[in-house]
Amino acid sequence: MAKTGDEIRESFLKFFESKRHTIVASSSLIPKDDPTLLFTNAGMVQFKNAFLGLENRGYTRAASCQKCARAGGKHNDLENVGVTARHHTFFEMLGNFSFGDYFKEEAIAWAWEYLINVVKLPKEKLWITIFKDDKEAFVIWHKKMKVPADRIVRMGEKSNFWMMGETGPCGPCSEIIYDQGKGIGCGRSECDINCDCDRHLEIWNLVFTQFDRDESGKLTPLVKPSIDTGMGLERLAAVIQGVKSNYETDLFTPIIRFVEKTSGKIYGKNAENDISIRVIADHSRAITFLIGDGVTPSNEGRGYVLRRILRRAARHGKLLGINKPFLNEGSQIVIDLMNGAYPDLIEKASFITKMILNEEQRFMETLDAGLRILKEETAVLKKKKKSVLPGKLVFKLYDTYGFPTDLTADIVKRDSFTLDNNGFEKEMEEQRERARSAWKGSGEEAIAECYLKTSSSGVTTEFCGYEKIKKDNAEIKAIFIDGKPVQTAGEGQQAEIVLDTTPFYGEAGGQIGDTGYLKGTGFNFTIEDTKKPVENFIVHRGIVSKGEINVGLKAKLVVDEERRKAIAANHSGTHILQAALKAVLGDHIKQSGSQVTAEGLRFDFTHFSKISDEEMKRIEKIANDIIRKNIEVKTEICALEDALKTGATAVFDEKYGATVRIVKMGEMSMELCGGTHVKRTGDIGLLKVLHESAIAAGVRRIEAVTGKEALARVQDLEKELKRTAGLFKASQMEVYDRAEKILKEKRDLEKEIENLKGKLAAKDSGDLISQTKEIYGIKVLAAEVNITDVKTLRDFGDKLRDKLGSGIILLGSKAGDKVMLLCMVTKDLAGKYHAGNIIKELAPLVGGSGGGRPDMAQAGGTQPEKLSKVFRALEKLLTK
Repeated sequence: MAKTGDEIRESFLKFFESKRHTIVASSSLIPKDDPTLLFTNAGMVQFKNAFLGLENRGYTRAASCQKCARAGGKHNDLENVGVTARHHTFFEMLGNFSFGDYFKEEAIAWAWEYLINVVKLPKEKLWITIFKDDKEAFVIWHKKMKVPADRIVRMGEKSNFWMMGETGPCGPCSEIIYDQGKGIGCGRSECDINCDCDRHLEIWNLVFTQFDRDESGKLTPLVKPSIDTGMGLERLAAVIQGVKSNYETDLFTPIIRFVEKTSGKIYGKNAENDISIRVIADHSRAITFLIGDGVTPSNEGRGYVLRRILRRAARHGKLLGINKPFLNEGSQIVIDLMNGAYPDLIEKASFITKMILNEEQRFMETLDAGLRILKEETAVLKKKKKSVLPGKLVFKLYDTYGFPTDLTADIVKRDSFTLDNNGFEKEMEEQRERARSAWKGSGEEAIAECYLKTSSSGVTTEFCGYEKIKKDNAEIKAIFIDGKPVQTAGEGQQAEIVLDTTPFYGEAGGQIGDTGYLKGTGFNFTIEDTKKPVENFIVHRGIVSKGEINVGLKAKLVVDEERRKAIAANHSGTHILQAALKAVLGDHIKQSGSQVTAEGLRFDFTHFSKISDEEMKRIEKIANDIIRKNIEVKTEICALEDALKTGATAVFDEKYGATVRIVKMGEMSMELCGGTHVKRTGDIGLLKVLHESAIAAGVRRIEAVTGKEALARVQDLEKELKRTAGLFKASQMEVYDRAEKILKEKRDLEKEIENLKGKLAAKDSGDLISQTKEIYGIKVLAAEVNITDVKTLRDFGDKLRDKLGSGIILLGSKAGDKVMLLCMVTKDLAGKYHAGNIIKELAPLVGGSGGGRPDMAQAGGTQPEKLSKVFRALEKLLTK
């Protein structure tokens, strides 16, 4: 029986573990330390700095199964997904890597051994491609692996030479191709490995990074060449399981069975339906993993790509006749299918499915309206014999109805329409200019090269700040000025210092860095901020306040103790707040971001509705109950795998090392956290929530303060309450009742005033009727009245109309520098004279605009001095 997808994944990692490779867990789909990259799109992304020699990972051989997404930016497979048998927005990439360790011979030998001996692919079905000038690779494949020379194909630079960029590391590559046989692909007798059809399938790419290319194109051999390989799990599974499409493997079939059951359509019976089923199967995986790694739907950046994928899947569901939200159920199928390899999906399941349901419901609310507009517009264009959808319409569908452009293109493609992409981009650019909302990267800073180089050279910092806030005899290991390493920094200079040990916490995990000072013989350095750009590498930023500092000198470091205590209280406060949120709102609560400073805390979390006042009251109570219990805060260092088994809470997109720190507060809170904390919860004193708001779809934010700041906030509130009570001449506890009583009296008086205005208007209406004129047998009343609000003006108009019986009324009223117009046409004349059209003609005369129904319309203007012109113009308008 053929291996399952899970068994293939496991066999690959075990095979390379036997070859002394460190098995490295997949990194997040949100790439760390690379703000230019939208998603992780290859196995080598997390190892980029190791390949460049800028990071020492403690091992030189690695193997992984990496989650990848290609659905935005340069690497975008979205348009082909569902149409072909191989393209995906989400896929898993198996890879083995060498950072200056083994090279070409081992990489080739192990790839061959795995495919032939472990997963038992027939040799006669395999072809090899190499770079045309790579004689070494040819010799290894032919002489040592015994591959016949006629099955080794030399290829050009375009397909078989890899480059990280225009300059830098590069090298030839060798691809292993599987021949699926004559029954697959174009069917031409002359079909060969160069054909673009599906018959010859690339399953593994071996990259031999052995050169450094300069600006002139010259290739210089690297002292330590490296290996980077990549093999799509889905493709390999299709070959091993003997099926013609990735979608027929066990990695997809459970999702396809779900779509069949939900839609009533059978896969393989109708080509158009099959495309939709494949789209849903693929996209269900993508949205599950993207949300699981912390991406939330939005109108920019990663969130917009997620929204596009989700809405494209929902649209294809509608094409299959599914008229209800269903993708959340499909996501649960994905979670059940994949949680063996990615156990974090179990913990995140509730949030993922709720996020998908929420987004799908929002889309369904606007989908029908958008489709109706699209249908009407395309019908008009067809009559005009046009086949391009205007950019303004494409933008309206995007901006108002949430249609991504590729979704619009997908819908109209069946009627042979294309999009005016230039017109759409023009509209988008104007919107970006107005809102300044274009995505400018992930918001993260790229790590400065000077830090990476210094760190990889062996300079590290031991953090001793959990136990102490002072440290004697720390050695200065590196100094940077303006991003460049220097040996010395003089008085008055801004500099960055790295020491061999420090009690200063470097900003990480949402917690701000420490401040304080260091001093030594003849020098002082004021530390204004502390960063941790690289693991075990802490940078102290500040100014030389006295003397001169040099690399190699010893110094005493002192952290600002009061500030550190305030930060620790706020950080422990976020843990307690999360525990309280879960207790009140449910286990779907997950941290999606935080900021901890000395002044307060900000906690972002997953939730789909506004927190009610009663819920917030309970959350605050539970949090302060935990504080008052004065629970000991315990910490423990253990392996990441063991930590996750304990049920400790992990942050969505945080990158954890092999060992992690657990922070535990009794039975209420247990989290993975490297931050500084109080010794007992009672040290926090008090936690006070200041504000709660929505910051994205399904993500909310709480801002709070603790300790002295919380007390100060309560005192400020009490001060304001006292002032307000003084105004009402009431005690603090009576303010609400007194205010409610006064507001009721105000409403009663306003009602009485309205009644009096009505009586006066009734009297005035009798007087005004006498000003009625007849124009061509139609009674016309046009007059200026002294009424300053719209409602009273309308009520007055109603009374005049009732008294007039039949005719046209035009009222004008001045209110400061504004003017109001009201036109009424009695129902017997509304078929001949349209009040809305009359107002549209007259309003510009007073610098305004307006409109309305055939029997009643109104307008506003900014030129009250021209009101008399309106009345004269009415007579001329009616005589037309």
